[in-house]
Amino acid sequence: MADRYKTGEQAPEAGTYEFDGLVDGRKKDNVTEDEKHIELSNGDTFPPLRSSKEAAYWKKA
Repeated sequence: MADRYKTGEQAPEAGTYEFDGLVDGRKKDNVTEDEKHIELSNGDTFPPLRSSKEAAYWKKA
């Protein structure tokens, strides 16, 4: 399984990361295509999901 990163953690490397579920264990069916992928630089903080502001897991795309 790929490494997962949680909202609030820092990105280990620059690149594209994709949404991999909510921290509370739910998968969000209504996550928009626009927010499924984020671009981060090395050291950037993983954000919450934009639409709901909920803590999320991210993985390297």
